[in-house]
Amino acid sequence: MTTTVERSKGVVAGVAAGLLALLALGAYGEAGPRQAVAVLIGGVAGLSLYHASFGFTAAWRRIVTEKRGGGLRAQFVLILLTSVVSFPLIAWGGQLGWPTGGFVFPFGVAAALGAFMFGAGMQLGGGCGSGTLFTAGGGSTRMMITLLAFVFGSVAATAHLHLWGRLPKLPPISLIREFGPHGAFLLTALVLGGLAWLTLRIERRAHGDIAVPRRTGSLVTGPWSPMLGAVMLAIVGIATFIVVGRPWGITSAFALWGAKVFHSVGIPVDSWPYWNWQRGALENSVFRDTTSVMDFGIILGAMFAAALAGRFAPVWRLSQRDVLTAVAGGLLMGYGARLAYGCNIGAYLGGLVSGSLHGWLWLVFGFLGSLAGTRLRLRLGMG
Repeated sequence: MTTTVERSKGVVAGVAAGLLALLALGAYGEAGPRQAVAVLIGGVAGLSLYHASFGFTAAWRRIVTEKRGGGLRAQFVLILLTSVVSFPLIAWGGQLGWPTGGFVFPFGVAAALGAFMFGAGMQLGGGCGSGTLFTAGGGSTRMMITLLAFVFGSVAATAHLHLWGRLPKLPPISLIREFGPHGAFLLTALVLGGLAWLTLRIERRAHGDIAVPRRTGSLVTGPWSPMLGAVMLAIVGIATFIVVGRPWGITSAFALWGAKVFHSVGIPVDSWPYWNWQRGALENSVFRDTTSVMDFGIILGAMFAAALAGRFAPVWRLSQRDVLTAVAGGLLMGYGARLAYGCNIGAYLGGLVSGSLHGWLWLVFGFLGSLAGTRLRLRLGMG
């Protein structure tokens, strides 16, 4: 006999799948098949993030508080699997009729501060850019608050970004251009391999052994192992390069959503230098923005995964501390992401799989911010 819980799981899963299909159709109607495919890629990302519990925030925190590095090593696998395809695409895609661009940006004082702010914010908020989306989609009401603050912080930063841009910065440096795709990949693999070895050493010294990774349960209802999550997210990243022509990104859409809301209530965001060259984005349907439709797909994909797993159960009672830290974390992440060219996905992952030096520098300052945020979490009794 079908239980009430099983029926509710089916209803929520059906609603999520239906909304994802409608979103894909809407994107197709506005901008064509590429946008529709981008929605579905986002859906796969949301499902994979949820089933694998693949978060950057918890992995960075665990190496500090528990001396466990499995989550970091899974991130490194994700980066290498994506880079083995993205580096050649960036170098030779144009010659093959498949033009592909990377995220290669300058890095300076503003970006360093932004990465630090983001790192601290993701520990207070309880999730990074991707983590906020998939956790909110999975039914977390606290993360919905974080997401709203994230959006507000993002659009607020666009009002001042032209001023931050005057601070000293290094020029953009592409490892692919400097060393070729093979040399850049070898260098990336060596550095990540060294970091992985360091996490193994830390873990063994603290515990005497390496934690056994979580095994994959059901492919449909989860949970998934971190490595399966890394493989699936690498497929998402590679598909984004192939379909969209650039790395996977998340947070630029948050700034756009906030700007559209501000614009609709009469705040002249179109006069801000950041939006002078993006007036079309403010006036067009959000379905025309690839990052936005992918983000919507992530939320619905995570909702679908949570329903399949029987864990879609929003909690409406939140403590004052939960609300305040969610708001503070979201604001820090939103503002910091705009200063630092994105979040853990767009700047850290997107930078590294583009062979850009700024991705490595983001990692350094983002991790320092995460360390500060972790210490603050402990002081606040958040664990």
